[in-house]
Amino acid sequence: MEEFLTPHFWFAVGQIIMIDILLGGDNAVVIALACRQLPDHQRAKGIIWGTAGAIVLRVILIFFALTLLAIPFLKFVGAVLLIWIGVKLLTPDADDDHSNIQGSDKLWGAVKTVIIADLVMSVDNVIAIAGAAQTSGNPDHQMPLVIFGLLVSIPIIVWGSQLVLKLMDRFPIIITAGGMLLGWIAGTMIQTDPGLVAYIPQEKVWGYGLGIAGALLVLALGKFIMARRQAPAEDASA
Repeated sequence: MEEFLTPHFWFAVGQIIMIDILLGGDNAVVIALACRQLPDHQRAKGIIWGTAGAIVLRVILIFFALTLLAIPFLKFVGAVLLIWIGVKLLTPDADDDHSNIQGSDKLWGAVKTVIIADLVMSVDNVIAIAGAAQTSGNPDHQMPLVIFGLLVSIPIIVWGSQLVLKLMDRFPIIITAGGMLLGWIAGTMIQTDPGLVAYIPQEKVWGYGLGIAGALLVLALGKFIMARRQAPAEDASA
């Protein structure tokens, strides 16, 4: 029991919750769109069952992700993907609407839509949460961490998504911090890759250094891409 009160455990829990809030904002939009054609008395059921099914499916996916990350060099690949996801978080596409999400006037049709859409959109969450769970330092804590983090974040995503989105609009530093957090997790993942442990010192200071390097890399790439996008617009207005 004492192991669940360590700073590493709660730091990993905090990372999982923040990741799910930042990367799970679209889930609330998908749920709303999928259930929008349901009768009023069935919308709550559609939201509850769709969310429950999506979360169960995500836990299963993360279980397999945690297993696969034990294969040499897959953590390195996952780290590269996390850096890309972090950069995408800092440089969102303006045309990323959800017009392809079709609503249904049948309860189970809406639930199915929520689950399938969440499955397609969950790759980033799965990789990020699996990486964050491994920062607890104890393999036995990984699945409890994943389940606890997801359970805590469900009400935040479903009922608090509008508040979270408003906070992100008002304080863009939250998005920046989230992207850098993904870079941090990517850096620390590389240190413990089974195929690289023989070449990278395993002292904690090296882990912190790689984490900082990953966070700064995401920030630098994000700023570079946004600067490149803004340059043509400035030239056109000149």
